[in-house]
Amino acid sequence: MDPKYVVIVVLLACVFASGGTLLWIRLLDRLRRRDAESEARQIVRRAEEETERRRREVELELKEFALRQKEEGEKELRTLREELHERERSLGKRQDVLEQEAEQLRKQEKIVEATQRKLTERIQDVNRRKEELAKLLDLQRQTLHELSGLNREEATKRLLEMLDTQLQQEAGAVIVKHEKRVAETCEQKAREVLLTSLQRYAASHTAETTTSSVDIPSDEMKGRIIGREGRNIRAFEKATGVDVIIDDTPGVVIVSAFDMIRREVARLALNKLIADGRIHPSRIEEIVAETQKELERHIQKLGEAACQEVDVHGLHERIVNLLGRLHFRTSYSQNVLRHAIEVAFLAGMIADEIGLNGTLARRCGLLHDIGKAADHEAEGGHPKIGADLLKRYGEPREVIHAASGHHDDLRVESPFTVVVAAADACSASRPGARRETLERYIKRMEELETIAGQFPGVEQAFAIQAGRELRVMVSAKDTTDESAAKVCRDIVRAFEERLTYPGEIKVTVLRETRYTEMAR
Repeated sequence: MDPKYVVIVVLLACVFASGGTLLWIRLLDRLRRRDAESEARQIVRRAEEETERRRREVELELKEFALRQKEEGEKELRTLREELHERERSLGKRQDVLEQEAEQLRKQEKIVEATQRKLTERIQDVNRRKEELAKLLDLQRQTLHELSGLNREEATKRLLEMLDTQLQQEAGAVIVKHEKRVAETCEQKAREVLLTSLQRYAASHTAETTTSSVDIPSDEMKGRIIGREGRNIRAFEKATGVDVIIDDTPGVVIVSAFDMIRREVARLALNKLIADGRIHPSRIEEIVAETQKELERHIQKLGEAACQEVDVHGLHERIVNLLGRLHFRTSYSQNVLRHAIEVAFLAGMIADEIGLNGTLARRCGLLHDIGKAADHEAEGGHPKIGADLLKRYGEPREVIHAASGHHDDLRVESPFTVVVAAADACSASRPGARRETLERYIKRMEELETIAGQFPGVEQAFAIQAGRELRVMVSAKDTTDESAAKVCRDIVRAFEERLTYPGEIKVTVLRETRYTEMAR
């Protein structure tokens, strides 16, 4: 076949193929457009349906919201109406109260007006009586001048002279009273100094404070204690520093010393030697040394127990040891350690009551007499010795000042010093604490009540406050207020003349009238 025809055929085939393709494409495009238009109409229709549905839902929601708003508005309106009604009722009540108060005020104004009228009348009456009294006084004064023959200046001068004489007598009585008090204080201080000196340095003292007795199984033991040519007793006295008294008293050996610690060491060591049975110089020295160590440990435990009892901690070991030594020291037959513990408790309670530091007050009270444990080792009184010891071992300033000034030897710089001094006085002055026995205490109280009961008009008398105060009940029928005052003064003078007592006694006379009826 001719190539030209082939080309032409091919070109024709291509042309027909292209035309068919175009027709097919147009046909497909038309079909697609038709489908797209149909889909678009469906989308529009669905959108319109959705829009209609949303519109209906919105309308429903708006209606519901409007209903809710309406209900809330009605509820608030009801609440406001109730509040208004409540306020109206409250205002009505207040108005009623104000009207009642206004009525009461009008009544009170009327009462005040009436009272003012009465007061005015009374004032006029008083002024009138005052004028009458002035006239009567002038008349009496003139009559007195005529009767006495004295003018006003002379009468005034004589009255002043009488008052001056009476005041001089009163001043003399006060001077005598203070001189007596000073003498009693001096006597008391001198007795304390004398007895303290005797306990420290004297050669003899009462058996109650300077000796201890040791029981022995038989009198044969006395010879063993003395030893051959007295070597055992000499070794014992040398090792302990005490005097051993062996006399005819059966079954007893007496240990005498002014140092109670030495005496206690000697007593314990002698008991051990008697129980052991081996008594010779070397054994004596061994037992005494062992007893001294045991007693030192016991002293330390006593000091620690005292600190624990009053809840005071942080003390130096030396201070604790000195506290333990106070157990073997007495003052006017009172154990000094127990006295210190008692003062600590009292000071703590007083400090708590007045708002001070109770712990610091107990520390001051416990250590206020610490100088008595070392007063035989240093010069001076126990307040100064105690203050020096406490200062050396780092105690607070309040504790040091309380130890040095609890006997009023220094100017008070700390309230704790006053608290400790008061607690010390309370501990020392309670019945039976020191020299005064219970029998003497009761006798003194009875004397106060007996003397007071001897005066006319006195029904009952009660001694209180350990004899520092006396309450006297007088008869209202037999006495007046003026005579009751005279009875009180007479009782005071009787005490001053008949009794010997330290300090002061407060006398209070009570007079009252009672009326009793029975309703039947």
